[in-house]
Amino acid sequence: MLERLQSKAIQNHLVVVLDSFESCFNKRLIGSGLSPVEMVEAIWKAEFVLVSHGVESDPVFNFGNEMALRLFELDFDAFTRLPSRKSAEMISREERQRLLDEVAARGCISDYTGIRISSSGRRFYIENAKVWNLYDGSQEYYGQAAMFKSWKYLG
Repeated sequence: MLERLQSKAIQNHLVVVLDSFESCFNKRLIGSGLSPVEMVEAIWKAEFVLVSHGVESDPVFNFGNEMALRLFELDFDAFTRLPSRKSAEMISREERQRLLDEVAARGCISDYTGIRISSSGRRFYIENAKVWNLYDGSQEYYGQAAMFKSWKYLG
């Protein structure tokens, strides 16, 4: 799978994710000075969940690292076809939309908690997620990303 992720498109996407993270939180998500290949590998194998979605009217995930795919119980192809709203239960989608609106207005937040659901219906509670807007090199809005290290399964 890692070889497949070493495309220029994925590398460029992850540079946007990392640069936008650093702009919002004034720190690096992963170490600096990595080659593009090393950067992709570090993000893919990270001990945190990293996801992002695009700018569609109904945003679709466009990246999830290995930890995210395990948690959501999907492979990369299925995950990157999933509208991000479907990662939340129906009752939590209104809460999720409030989160996205807040991030859109503020640029980023670092303390989001909420319930998400895997493809098999397994519910989990995420804690202290960082969510941020993505901007490309031309400062055009590019989507949003989220990362978190802490979650617990419910029920």
